[in-house]
Amino acid sequence: MKYITNGQIILKDGIVKGKALAYSDTIEGLVDAQSIPAGSDVIDAGGNYVAPGLIDLHIHGYLGRDVCDADPEGLRIIAGGIVQNGVTGFLPTTMTVDKKVICAALDSVRAVQKESKTWNGSTILGVHAEGPFISPKKKGAQEERFILKPDAKFVIENADVIKYITLAPEMDEDFAAIREITAKTDVVVSMGHTDSDYATACASIDAGVRSTTHLFNAMSPLNHRNPGVVGAALTRDVYAELIVDTFHVDKALFPLVLKLKGDRLVFITDCLPAGGLPEGEYTLGGQKVFYSGNLCKLEDGTIAGSVLKLNKGVWNVYQNTDAPLWQCVRCASLNPATLLGISNKKGSLEAGKDADIIIADSEFNVVKTIIGGTVRYEA
Repeated sequence: MKYITNGQIILKDGIVKGKALAYSDTIEGLVDAQSIPAGSDVIDAGGNYVAPGLIDLHIHGYLGRDVCDADPEGLRIIAGGIVQNGVTGFLPTTMTVDKKVICAALDSVRAVQKESKTWNGSTILGVHAEGPFISPKKKGAQEERFILKPDAKFVIENADVIKYITLAPEMDEDFAAIREITAKTDVVVSMGHTDSDYATACASIDAGVRSTTHLFNAMSPLNHRNPGVVGAALTRDVYAELIVDTFHVDKALFPLVLKLKGDRLVFITDCLPAGGLPEGEYTLGGQKVFYSGNLCKLEDGTIAGSVLKLNKGVWNVYQNTDAPLWQCVRCASLNPATLLGISNKKGSLEAGKDADIIIADSEFNVVKTIIGGTVRYEA
């Protein structure tokens, strides 16, 4: 048995002080510090926060490596980088590129997913396929020439690794692919890069859509006479991703979205290969990306993904809302775990769950990351 003492322990509904967290490869529970047997393996948190490991559902790359490079070594580097940001589980995210490249990227994940459970990096929980089944009108930083009509067969055949897929509902006639995917797999279907109107978005939710990809970005906006995809996401019982870098979505909207979505809100980074590196010129899916002033843009000025660290995204929301820190942490831990259907094992510090734990300082900078009870990163 191992213990973490002298910490502010962030639970799913509050913060506890004056207790110790007991764990092995799973969480054992909270105990009195005085009851810890002499000679036990003890980590002194030094008054810092002790929180569940973070889960990033939407990340394209880090430290110069792109998921679409289809390189197992690149996945190792990405995982080894984001574990320093408190991410204990993630979905490597593909984008709208040549279908052969997407298939190669899926194979690269297959090659290392088992290894990721024990390496010194974040664990791969599956793949988020962002496209290629999106709308040309809302392609954002994706390449139009690679856009395809929704193909349920492709998703079903790769459902061993694809756990989450972004598509445009209006591209799916009668929502046939959405219905087939949700009937035959546990893949989460998310509406994104979509120009759907409000009625179509709502109908797609009824057909099986369960989430919204980077709310506000690359979708039909909220209008008082045409609520659009944003209106459907905010008023229906569907999850919503939010890029919490304060650039993709203004921080003034954080309190509103948090109030409306609650436990259906998931913080993401949408991080690009430029993440963790100095400003400069990089690539994303073969396209040039220019990183300057915390923003990444294509050559034509289109804003691409972010360079956000998920732990700092949690802190951004905490600093710009009245929400308690435990609720902000929940949006990057238990909420994504619940969306993925793995909340029985991950997402909070409840007894019986995997011992995925982080220790973070007073500004939520990560000083230690533990996965499955083993320290995988230490500042």
